[in-house]
Amino acid sequence: MTEVTREAFGRLPPEEGGGTVEKFTLKSDSVRVEILTLGCIVAALETKDRHGAFADVVLGFDSLEGYTRKHPFFGAVVGRVANRIAKGRFTLDGQQYELALNNGPNSLHGGARGFDKVLWSPEVVPSGIRFFRLSPDGEEGYPGDLKVWVTYTLHGGELAINYRAQSSKTTPVSLTNHSYFNLAGQGSKDIYDHEISIEADSYLPVDDTKIPTGGSRPGASWPGRRGILGPARPPAVSRRRARHAGSGRSLEVRTTQPGLQFYTGNNLDGSLRGKGGAAYAKHSAFCLETQSWPDAVNKPHFPTTLLRPGHHYDHTTWLLFAAA
Repeated sequence: MTEVTREAFGRLPPEEGGGTVEKFTLKSDSVRVEILTLGCIVAALETKDRHGAFADVVLGFDSLEGYTRKHPFFGAVVGRVANRIAKGRFTLDGQQYELALNNGPNSLHGGARGFDKVLWSPEVVPSGIRFFRLSPDGEEGYPGDLKVWVTYTLHGGELAINYRAQSSKTTPVSLTNHSYFNLAGQGSKDIYDHEISIEADSYLPVDDTKIPTGGSRPGASWPGRRGILGPARPPAVSRRRARHAGSGRSLEVRTTQPGLQFYTGNNLDGSLRGKGGAAYAKHSAFCLETQSWPDAVNKPHFPTTLLRPGHHYDHTTWLLFAAA
């Protein structure tokens, strides 16, 4: 049985739009998750080790103030389009759209004010919480009024994240959660003692600005590679697994999405102070971001990210936590 509680977490400053940020806590016998109405952020995720001791395994901040400052998308839902769009532009039906350039020459994770930086409307559902927002036509340069629902449900050691969307105009959509994990416990110095296993038939080479070159390569022997993976196996059974031998904790990721960004915190540099005053150093966490392929809107041979009027975007990612 999952317990769901809610409380105020803080209030956004006027320059950030104001409004009260709430925190929802989902609690089972083996997992406890805290989720904010700001950016659908997973602010804490506690899970057991082999001895039954809980530890928080995601990076983040103790207070709202940390999340209103610049940070690398800790725990947030990013969109409309996760990852990068080359040169921040694309063309649909003969019309060119221009996006904010917030990552060198490219647009990243929805632009300057993406889904991670706005308040969502919450609704308690059985065993979880559903968030909704309307992204208006033209927001961050994207076409169409986009209705978006993100639902978190917890059953035992399984946290499911479902993403649904509908649009009034054809628009690219690719949503993901950007949690940073360290199964030894957030604040641990690095992830060098973790084992990562990813089932994928290919990976996407990228250029100097991290835009896919357009081709793919076999992924059977890519240990340690940081990149996007595009499994050809049936998506719902595609698996990624991380394990920390010292604690016995493991995380298995299943998804209906066609790809994955495996990121090892290369851009963390110790300057951010997180929960408990921990300094988040390079390689102190990893991300397993289930998503479509980057820049797919500009590469017709990639799995499409286009959502058309009358159609439904509907993807689920399952995070399964265990200890042995």
